[in-house]
Amino acid sequence: MSRRTRLIGARLRAVKAVTKKERVLKTIDVLKELYPDAICSLTASNPFELLVAVRLSAQCTDARVNMVTPALFEKYKTLDDYCNANLSDVEALIKSCGFYKIKAQSIIGMANKIRDDFDGRVPDNIDDLITLPGVGRKTANLIVGDVYGKESIVVDTHMIRISNRIGLVKEKDPKKIEFALKKIVPVNEGSDFCHRIVLFGRDICSARKPKCDICPMAEYCKKVGVKK
Repeated sequence: MSRRTRLIGARLRAVKAVTKKERVLKTIDVLKELYPDAICSLTASNPFELLVAVRLSAQCTDARVNMVTPALFEKYKTLDDYCNANLSDVEALIKSCGFYKIKAQSIIGMANKIRDDFDGRVPDNIDDLITLPGVGRKTANLIVGDVYGKESIVVDTHMIRISNRIGLVKEKDPKKIEFALKKIVPVNEGSDFCHRIVLFGRDICSARKPKCDICPMAEYCKKVGVKK
């Protein structure tokens, strides 16, 4: 057995020996060093605006959403403004975000349900949030984490890819990943952890060409799905 083979074998054994809890804590520490200011990249000034921005971000870049929302938020300043909005007017303002017809319906529908069923306040829990039109668990987790500071794990494409790649989970289903990560990610770290994962996914751990040669997690990353 060559020296190189022995070294590779030793490294693989060391990687396997790290528990998921240890692995996630290491990952959190690395991400904090890389991205000390972990904030949502969507611009909003209140909970409902953030809810609208997240809805618009579906299959659309955050940068594009941030270009669209200033005019939308200027025209519709209150929840009642959205409730009474003309559908075609909202569609026109958000058209460049894609899927604008269904998104416009969701925005107006969310406003009406929040006004009628939740006393005009954006719900602070996942079960209530997912009853709103167009709101799934990903959006609900972002709201409860960023707005209300509660336990949350936002599972987007970056989280699905990177949590599997590093070896934190062995799942592809977003809901299963959410619950698996909630078992190992400290409650007070969840929201920031998710924002940092997005930045890390954009900068280093991309889907097609991850920069493993400069990755600070390379020592313990399992590199699941990464081409040799």
